[in-house]
Amino acid sequence: MGKTALIVIDMINTYDHDDADLLLPSAREAVPAIVRLLKRARESGVPVVYANDNFGEWRSHHGEIVDTALSGPHAELVRPLQPDDDSLFVVKARHSIFYETPLGYLLSSLEIDHVVLCGQVTEQCVLYSALDAHIRHLRVTVPRDAVAHIHPPLAEAALEMMRRNMHAEIVSGDDIEW
Repeated sequence: MGKTALIVIDMINTYDHDDADLLLPSAREAVPAIVRLLKRARESGVPVVYANDNFGEWRSHHGEIVDTALSGPHAELVRPLQPDDDSLFVVKARHSIFYETPLGYLLSSLEIDHVVLCGQVTEQCVLYSALDAHIRHLRVTVPRDAVAHIHPPLAEAALEMMRRNMHAEIVSGDDIEW
């Protein structure tokens, strides 16, 4: 039997982008559930992987991405979620956490067969990442209270697509057993 990893998608964020005003209310709601997931995963020894956009700054590394987000106007959303010394960090350029990143290799080397996806945006990066995980034969769980959206109807449709088409388990974050 394999192992589980918690993957935090695009939460290290300055919110200085199109649709940020629509995303921020949902992000504020999701942060407490993500904090609880991080705490429980870390206490259980579950690997935590941050998969984060680099905002087109190709010379940046994960420390700079974190520092930039922490110095931004919405640091209160980033501070409780920041990576610890044991966290892994993958920089991504597109919607999927797998697209041209080393994530697949990393998960394989850790013998991960189940990913818990949290973060943002439900109807974009989370959806495409769930599809890519599914086609890689990984079990997928998405805690509905730990994902943030821009458009509520699209987010609901995305969660239903993940459940129906990708056999993802859609649950409350507090119901996830590590």
